[in-house]
This record gives sequence, C-alpha cells and structure tokens, in this order.
Amino acid sequence: MSETCDVLVVGAGLAGLQCARELAAGGRDVQVWEAADEVGGRIRTDEVDGYLVDRGFQVLNPAYPAVRRWVDVPALRLQSFGAGVGVRRDHGLSVLAHPLRQPGRIRSTLFSGVLRPHDLAGLARWAAPALAHPERRDHARDVRLSASLDAVRLSPELRRVVEQFLAGVLLEDDGATSYDFALLLLRMFALGAPGLPTDGMRALPRQLAADLGDRVRTGHRVESISRDGGASVVRAAGQSIRARQVVVATDPAAAGDLTDVAAPRMKGVLTHWFATERAPSTVPMLHVDARSRPGPLVNAAVVSVAAPSYAPPGRHLVQTSALFGAGRAVPTDDDVRRQAGELFGSPTTGWELVARHEVPRALPVQPPPLRLCGTLEASPGVLVCGDHRDTASIQGALVSGHRAARAALTR
Repeated sequence: MSETCDVLVVGAGLAGLQCARELAAGGRDVQVWEAADEVGGRIRTDEVDGYLVDRGFQVLNPAYPAVRRWVDVPALRLQSFGAGVGVRRDHGLSVLAHPLRQPGRIRSTLFSGVLRPHDLAGLARWAAPALAHPERRDHARDVRLSASLDAVRLSPELRRVVEQFLAGVLLEDDGATSYDFALLLLRMFALGAPGLPTDGMRALPRQLAADLGDRVRTGHRVESISRDGGASVVRAAGQSIRARQVVVATDPAAAGDLTDVAAPRMKGVLTHWFATERAPSTVPMLHVDARSRPGPLVNAAVVSVAAPSYAPPGRHLVQTSALFGAGRAVPTDDDVRRQAGELFGSPTTGWELVARHEVPRALPVQPPPLRLCGTLEASPGVLVCGDHRDTASIQGALVSGHRAARAALTR
C-alpha cells in the first residue's frame, strides 16, 4: 500500500468535512477523498455570465444550533431574505409577514383576507409545539404532515399557502413528511432569517474545507472498501489507502453502494434561473402559488433583491423551483417562465434563461415517526454519516458529521 492514515473520510459534503475537522483537531491523521472536482456534495454554486446560481435553490439559516456552533457566519456575509412569504391568490397578491420581524406589515398581513379568525386559532394550535423544543417530543406519536393539517381544519386557501411553502422546503406535495420534523424547521424559521452567502452557498463547504488544507483530495472516486486484518483498504481508480477507520460521508445512494446501509428514497427538485433587467418584484421573500389551480412551481423569488451579489450591477436574477422525479411531468422552460410571471404579477418579456438544474437526489425522505441520530456503524471499522442519518437539513448533516467524529475518536 502506498499510503496509510488513521481515518479516511469518503465524501467532502458538509457531514464529511465537519467530521474531518473534528478528527484533525483531535490529533488524528485524516484524509478526505471526494469524487467531484469541488467540495460541497449537494451544495454547489456555478458562475454564469456574472451570475451566481446554486444547484438546487438552498438557503442557510443561521439559527441552526450546529451552524452557530461550527460555522463562522459573519465571514460568509449572509444576505437575508425577508421574514414572510408573497402569496399569489385567485384575486391578487398578498404578503404574509412575521409579526415580530416585519412589524410594518402587521396590518396588511391581518387584513390580507388570507387569515380568517378561525384560521388564526387553528394555525396557532398547529404551530405552537414549534415554540418549545420539538426534538424532545414523543416521536412515537408523530404523524404525517397532512394529518396534522387535517386536524386543525384551516380554510382551503390558507392550507394551500402552508402546503406550498413547505413543499419548497421539504420537496414534496403529498404531506408524507414527519410533522415533528416540520416543527423543527418552523422553529428555526421563527428564530432566524435564512439567507445566502455573498459568494454563494459554495462558501459554506469551502469555509469548512479551509481548515483541512491538503488533507482534502478531489477527483478521488472510491470504488470499494474491504477489510484486511485490523484495518480497511479503500480503493479508487489506480489508488489505494490503508486506514484504521473509514467514515463514508457520501450521498445515500453512494453510501449504499459502498456499505450494507440501506439508502432512503430521495426527493428531487428542478430549478430555473432567469436574468432580467428589471426586478419583477421588490419584495425580498419567497412567492408561492395559493390559487385554486396552481401550476408546477412550488416557489419563486427575485434572489437579487435579497442577495444583490448574485447578479451583476444593474441586473436581476429570478429563481424558480418545481418538484422533480417520481414520474412527474417536467415543465417546459416557457411554462416555468409563464407561471413565475403570474406569481409576481409581472410580464416576462426579456427574461433570459441563465441556468436550469435537474437535481434528482436533493433530499432524503423524512417520514414519521421522526428518527434522530440514526445508526452510524455499517461494519467493523466503517462508519456512515450524512443528513440521511439524522435530519434532512444542513443542521442534520453537520450534527451527523460531529457524531461520526466522536465515535471514531473513541474507537
């Protein structure tokens, strides 16, 4: 064998990078092998004609405990979205805003016509558990998100608002996700203002990787892991390394190929990015479609209004997201552009397509009952981490990497 190390981490996504950082800080000789040409895993940012376009619309919530603990958020120069949502209705556009973060919009929110008296009570009952600590709930009593909404009987329009907003976060429209997981996310939205780093979402994994230096090697696609005595032999194309321990921190499908850990079903997203000279909306919020017959988009946003660094000076960038995969019909670029214009109430003449991303493996499913802290050990000397071993979020990826590092350090 040409090389040896204490721990080899396979995959340079958030979980793998956080794991490697803690192992290096603990004095271990650690290496990270990444198949792609860049760190980040499912978090990637492209530069196209002066625009920053993330592969799959993602945001960073600084309220996540793991982000507060392990990420230098000020160094990312986060550009925050407004605390609320724009709602396209059958008869006009309304803005529903967070009453504490957007006090100037309280009156317009209450008198928007979307929130009716019985809706306010039902919505409060549904979201109230998020104000405490949802992770401490009895998850054995967890239910599907759709069942939790059935129980509070919101008006059809408000229910569409809630479902469309969560569809863009959870990448589903059937309400199959864990209600307890949705509560965890709602709590984070209540506590923090999600945003985008000035240099794109790629800035987050790059920051984590900076501490590791040349320990991270890109372009190393691992083909097999085998046991030899008290160590593991890891092989990539033309290369091999002997490691006392291996941490597989790839996406779930690749982890399933390398270990006996069953891969969960993944959910996909289709994102479009359009350039335009004039902003179709000056509201720095996500827009959702609450009409009785909405189109394929789950949300859209004028990203450059909230994050000016994503577009060249004097230009604007519009993002749209639609669910992708599982036999769904794929909307055409023209269909997407048309519905986006309807969401903002703006003509789309002059909109230019900058990028179109199909991401079939964007998020692992999170069905009830919610299961935190999934099993890490795949086989003797081999651990598995990632958001599919915790919660399907940036928080879950970082925590899973931390747990894997702690486990490796005690072996």
